[in-house]
Amino acid sequence: MDTALPRPAQPTFREATEADVAAVVALVESAYRGDDSRAGWTTEADLLDGQRTDPEGVAAVVKSPDSRMVVVEQDGELVACCQLEHRGTHAYFGMFAVRPRLQGAGLGKVIIAEAERVVREEWGAREMHMTVISAREDLIAWYERRGYRRSGELSPFPYGDERFGVPRRDDLQFELLVKKLV
Repeated sequence: MDTALPRPAQPTFREATEADVAAVVALVESAYRGDDSRAGWTTEADLLDGQRTDPEGVAAVVKSPDSRMVVVEQDGELVACCQLEHRGTHAYFGMFAVRPRLQGAGLGKVIIAEAERVVREEWGAREMHMTVISAREDLIAWYERRGYRRSGELSPFPYGDERFGVPRRDDLQFELLVKKLV
């Protein structure tokens, strides 16, 4: 008797449309904010309250000619997303979210590899850049295992701008991570 559970379908990637905005916002919020985010390991609930993004911010990415909001579906369900922005010789990777109950199963590795392939092959990007809250040592370590390097370049957290969340501590800052793609 075979007791193996059915394997989920391979993820499919597509560019988000305006019709996806609300679902992308809900996914990003679920991965980073509030108690629901604690089901995964990427939560920022101990660092920030409030929102992680909003419909206007996601819609701006969807509409921009220099950006893509990539959505990832599995078995007909939106399970992940990421923002790719063309910045000349490099690309920016942001707004990366995986549904909390699926985190830790290898989906993130597949998504970031596909994002790197896309920006290298379609935009000719030679590097991928991203910013991560420097206090997120576990997340930075995950990116380092994917080949990203800490640049030491820090930028301030936008305290007072609740579009980025309400800080629970006063020492937050972003660090630029970089990976060479060629």
